Amino acid sequence: MKLKQRVVLLAILLVIFIFTKVFLIDNLDTSAANREDQRAFQRMLAGLRVALEPRLEHTLQSPWEIAAQWVVPREVYPEDTPELGAVMHAMTTKRIVKADVGYKGTQLKALLVLEGGQKVVFKPKRYARDYIVEGEPYAGYDRHNAEVAAFHLDRILGFRRAPLVVGRFVNLRTEIKPVATEQLLGTFLTVGNNTCFYGKCYYCRETEPACADGDIMEGSVTLWLPDVWPLQKHRHPWGRTYREGKLARWEYDESYCDAVKKTSPYDSGPRLLDIIDTAIFDFLIGNADRHHYESFQDDEGASMLILLDNAKSFGNPALDERSILAPLYQCCIIRVSTWNRLNYLKNGVLKSALKTAMSHDPISPVLSDPHLDALDQRLLSILATVKQCTDQFGPDVVLVEDRMTLSHL
Repeated sequence: MKLKQRVVLLAILLVIFIFTKVFLIDNLDTSAANREDQRAFQRMLAGLRVALEPRLEHTLQSPWEIAAQWVVPREVYPEDTPELGAVMHAMTTKRIVKADVGYKGTQLKALLVLEGGQKVVFKPKRYARDYIVEGEPYAGYDRHNAEVAAFHLDRILGFRRAPLVVGRFVNLRTEIKPVATEQLLGTFLTVGNNTCFYGKCYYCRETEPACADGDIMEGSVTLWLPDVWPLQKHRHPWGRTYREGKLARWEYDESYCDAVKKTSPYDSGPRLLDIIDTAIFDFLIGNADRHHYESFQDDEGASMLILLDNAKSFGNPALDERSILAPLYQCCIIRVSTWNRLNYLKNGVLKSALKTAMSHDPISPVLSDPHLDALDQRLLSILATVKQCTDQFGPDVVLVEDRMTLSHL
């Protein structure tokens, strides 16, 4: 063989070797990432049951201090949370030392301060578990049990971007009224034998109060995020107009995602992938009301999209509002870790996992069976949507590797 031929042959072999090595390394990395996703999923399943008990071992810190230390730019709470039950137990049992009208918004809520200085948001029960909210997908009052279910779904999906929520029963006469501000106290009234209040908000009316069963009111409490993490509010790029006959641009422009990708903070960093994660989360719970969202201030798009205010969810189990998924099917990208987690939850695993996660909550059963069944059906719709994207563009374009290192030091 001539020298020139040998050189050409060696060059070809070198190219083949390089490509083979790169391919094998990529496959090994992907396989390692997938194995880690599987291990994370198994850890999540093993820790689903959260027994609400007061015991805090190996620490002199209060439950509020522990929860505050959990918060970092990309998580509200860590994957490994042995103290979660103790923190949630404190949320549902600690003495209420102050009660005030809720922060500004459209829906009735109360702001409570618990013993130790921890603020929580109380949302009262307005509907029975089997009540069907008719009309627009964002119709009706807030659902307190939806907040509880959404928090546990956040755990199951592995997002960890929703503040802690737990159910709580409060005695309005003995626990709230003695510590209520004049502003809140002025909204109390009696309807029949039941104590009621209507609070202060955009849609709060004296004619539409929330009423206890006698003096005992069922509700949910959401842990207030630490003040050292101030929030910044953003208009959701896929928000609705809420005006009859007027469509938002995303509702008629199929190339809308291309425009979003050119604007900050969606042109770089994790925010657009967070939007798509949130669309999946909202479609599962039936929340078509995320017109705004919050992140931490001055984050330049690096911190998470925080899953706040999930109470306009689980209204109608028969309604699958596909438009909620618009960020997914218009952008046709999804995190590999999210895609893996969704696939692990097929075949009834999602329903079973959520039912198990909520079983220890004080207001259990949190959801009716039709709502739990709807979750499994909606999951299939999400998987089918991603498949349509991969069929059109290929998995290398659609499935995006984005695993950010998280620190709790």
